[in-house]
Amino acid sequence: MHAYTTSRIAAQSRTPQPHPSEVFHPALLQPLSFFPAGAEIYAQGEKAGVFYQVEFGAVRIYRLLADGRRQISAFHLAGETFGLEAGTTHHFFAEAINATGIRVFRIAAGADISNQLLPLALKGLTRAQEHLLVLGRQNAIERVAAFLVDMAKRQGGLRQVELPMSRMDIGDYLGLTIETVSRVFTRLKEKGFIRLISLRCIEIDKHDALRNLSE
Repeated sequence: MHAYTTSRIAAQSRTPQPHPSEVFHPALLQPLSFFPAGAEIYAQGEKAGVFYQVEFGAVRIYRLLADGRRQISAFHLAGETFGLEAGTTHHFFAEAINATGIRVFRIAAGADISNQLLPLALKGLTRAQEHLLVLGRQNAIERVAAFLVDMAKRQGGLRQVELPMSRMDIGDYLGLTIETVSRVFTRLKEKGFIRLISLRCIEIDKHDALRNLSE
């Protein structure tokens, strides 16, 4: 089941990216790195200077708060890039959610690839702004609805949506408790918006209604 899940997400969620040969010197393209579930890809405070693309699997980006709580700022699926930093160090932790393959991209010294990196940076900024709107203006059921609509869009817009992350991950991303997330999933199921295929897979039966609920 796990192999089916990761391959399915990889097939559906890829978005157009600059081809590596157009951006990087061939000698700087690193071999694929494999990370088991829960493995750290990089830590907050570590030196930056490269960025990453998910080949398969999924990644969570998070920060530990002063009181020990975890705040997840982003999830990245197959085909998506992450790790771009404005400074020289990472401001967040990156961790594999499940068995994940990562490609590391290094930039050749003196290379000007700003035109290629700008669309990636702007896309990340837009997603971060949308996430802030969800956290700041919506109640629990609206936050979960917005999350499911976004996950469906990133996986090709099909009715069946894989959720590689746990309910706790979703709660830490949306600023909700795991109990609240579980209650909202049950409520959406009772309203006929979604069907719970398994713990990590749902089917959206009323996509327009779910999208309207999230807006």
